Amino acid sequence: QVQLVESGGGLVQAGDSLRLSCAASGRTFSSYAMGWFRQAPGKEREFVAAISRSGGYTYYADSVKGRFTISRDNAKNTVYLQMNSLKPEDTAVYYCAADLRDYGLSLRIHEYDYWGQGTQVTVSS
Repeated sequence: QVQLVESGGGLVQAGDSLRLSCAASGRTFSSYAMGWFRQAPGKEREFVAAISRSGGYTYYADSVKGRFTISRDNAKNTVYLQMNSLKPEDTAVYYCAADLRDYGLSLRIHEYDYWGQGTQVTVSS
């Protein structure tokens, strides 16, 4: 079992930055990959970024590449999403998720085993 709790969301203006955090508990944090997803009103949940167990490999959606950075601190059982140059289209509920498979980084929602409750990010123009 893995429990995930996101924090750091809020209301910001276009061009601002925000850092989301996701605190994990339960299973050893360094034993699973992590991902961030988001869901805007009326839209399906979509992949944002993923990071490997050690943090050595990352992967991003094209829409956030160059603006967002995913990182993790295995000593603190926490994964982060640094979001810079935010745009109104980044407005969504952001979710962190744990991927307990033994290999790879996944973009697929169904390959993630545990999810947080989400944190709202609103970017005004």
